[in-house]
Amino acid sequence: MDLERQREIASKGGRSVPAEKRSFSQDRELASTAGRKGGQATGTGRDGAE
Repeated sequence: MDLERQREIASKGGRSVPAEKRSFSQDRELASTAGRKGGQATGTGRDGAE
């Protein structure tokens, strides 16, 4: 599949959600907090340390 076709398909996913339902695009602090939590969760248990 060529790159242009992949982008076309991927963009449909973003457009399928109404703007008022995209909480991260409305609230940067919420997005920042969620990203921080995700980073902490994925880092847990690496190298035998928790």
